Amino acid sequence: MSTPGKIAITLAAAGVSLLGPLAQAAAPHSPHTGGAADPVVTELMSKALPGVPGKEALMITVDYPPGAADPIHRHDASAFVYVLEGSIVMQVKGGKAVTLTAGQTYYEGPDDIHTVGRNASQTRPARFLVVLIKNPGAPALVPIQ
Repeated sequence: MSTPGKIAITLAAAGVSLLGPLAQAAAPHSPHTGGAADPVVTELMSKALPGVPGKEALMITVDYPPGAADPIHRHDASAFVYVLEGSIVMQVKGGKAVTLTAGQTYYEGPDDIHTVGRNASQTRPARFLVVLIKNPGAPALVPIQ
């Protein structure tokens, strides 16, 4: 496994144990219109990676209210997803849609276009942790028209 991959997995594992206090301290925001069914993204940590020149890690949580969905987007990053609660549906262009439940993982590469990202439930919330390995200062999400 590559060094960036090892670092991202380590950060994701650490993030799961730190979520409680960090999530309360972080400022949540919605990347969309602010409606009740919009996902809420909370930045937990951003850190330069000294062993990986020109890269930083960004750790976020995403809370999907019942029925919430993301617009089509990309990350220009390696994105490691870990489902904390509920059930989510993920799909990248050219791939098959997968339904993930708590404890399951997903990966999106820097060239992937995320065509489906949504809560699998219309009645229960879902929450997941994302660790992005990206260029410093690059946005976490780039909408695709």
